[in-house]
Amino acid sequence: MSGLRSAANRAVLLVTGALAVLGGAALASTTDAVRRRLPEALPRLDPDRVWLDGAALDRWRAHGWWAAAVIAALALGVLATAAWVAYEARAGRLRHLPLGDPGHARHGDVTLSGAALAAAVGDRASATPGVDRARVRLLGRPRHLRAHVTVTLAPGVAPQVVLQRLTRDAIAEARAAAAPRTLHAEIHFEVRAHAPRRLR
Repeated sequence: MSGLRSAANRAVLLVTGALAVLGGAALASTTDAVRRRLPEALPRLDPDRVWLDGAALDRWRAHGWWAAAVIAALALGVLATAAWVAYEARAGRLRHLPLGDPGHARHGDVTLSGAALAAAVGDRASATPGVDRARVRLLGRPRHLRAHVTVTLAPGVAPQVVLQRLTRDAIAEARAAAAPRTLHAEIHFEVRAHAPRRLR
């Protein structure tokens, strides 16, 4: 994730959280239990305040466009939120890796799919002795590659042995495919849970 996108996400979350806290505090100030504990100088909402009375609501309903505008605004909000969530879910993953020397003028003419490279590295890692299953995600940009590898160990296998094999084989081959770019690998080990035996 780029620094600009990360800062924008933090700013949006900060503003949303601040608005939620302020709104919750304002609504809480209308209850008697909270009002008695607040200092007298602190502003608070009137518990009998009417935000939208019946007459005002009827005036809004008299406009034919009002209901359609509210529905359209809510739909746009839902679609924008869904698009942002989908974008963040895909953000950070390597989509294409240009092959060849980055300094060459035509190095971007031939590219390798990031998903295909991740699948190949995952298959190679899964074939490593002592590995029950492996999942690989390639993150970052072509100049800053990161491989996130999650390995499920076979029963009774030492992680140190599997780590040496992965570094020597699957990770080394992935780094050779990404050369001359540098590939940083992060490997997480998991242990397969065994189903309890039933005694008869």
